[in-house]
Amino acid sequence: MKRKTVAQEICCEGIGLHKGLPVTMRLIPRESDGILFRRADLEPGKNEIKLSLANTFDLTRGTNIKNEEGAAVYTIEHFLSALAAAEISDLMVELDGNELPIGDGSTRHFLELFRRAGIRELDAEARDLVINTPVWLQKGDKTLVILPYEGYKITYAIRFEHAFLKSQLAEFEITPETYEKEIASARTFGFDYEVAYLKKNNLALGGSLENAVVITETGVLNPEGLRWPDEFVRHKMLDIIGDLKVLNRPIKGHVIAVKAGHELDIAFAKLLENL
Repeated sequence: MKRKTVAQEICCEGIGLHKGLPVTMRLIPRESDGILFRRADLEPGKNEIKLSLANTFDLTRGTNIKNEEGAAVYTIEHFLSALAAAEISDLMVELDGNELPIGDGSTRHFLELFRRAGIRELDAEARDLVINTPVWLQKGDKTLVILPYEGYKITYAIRFEHAFLKSQLAEFEITPETYEKEIASARTFGFDYEVAYLKKNNLALGGSLENAVVITETGVLNPEGLRWPDEFVRHKMLDIIGDLKVLNRPIKGHVIAVKAGHELDIAFAKLLENL
């Protein structure tokens, strides 16, 4: 597979999920050297953050990166997931804030942005991450495993001690077509009892029923309901695709995840980094 970038510069606007502030994002073609984020609102020379495992931090509520000078970009996992699905390996992402636009809480707005910009192949070949022997990581009741597989497949199981959302299981071959059809529209979600806590701690300030599914004891608050009965586990698959994109290598393997999350995802990616 060839490395890829966008065919032309393109921008979009929106609000960040956690800070709730307006942000403009500009995508700029890049010929090599991976994904680079640039904070246009900060001092030049100290405002660029390379996508790498070494730059990840504070993974409790999302996947975030920062450079040695402290310039940071928060909540990048949805965007990275869309990049992985579109097979984009090289890009400059310029922002005038510290988050990316949340859109409707899924990744379909990012895929549409890539479609409008076009995608261009580069001369260099992408370096596949080929799994030849099983790798696993467990922390309490959370588990991640990757097995040798000719292709990219994810099996994901979630379980919550909750009256409405208990267990869900999904499995998909991860191709651009399957991702767009089965995963891209799955929205981020949270529980109604978390909302006050999050806002008190200056999180989810941009969250609303327009960009997140809010779960109650009997269903969801969103008047339109769910996009699939198992939308929650599909969104968790969307998240892990984004988290593993920090490696910025096409994966050939079968990922099996049980109750994983950003912290475990990134720890797992570190195990795969040198394969």
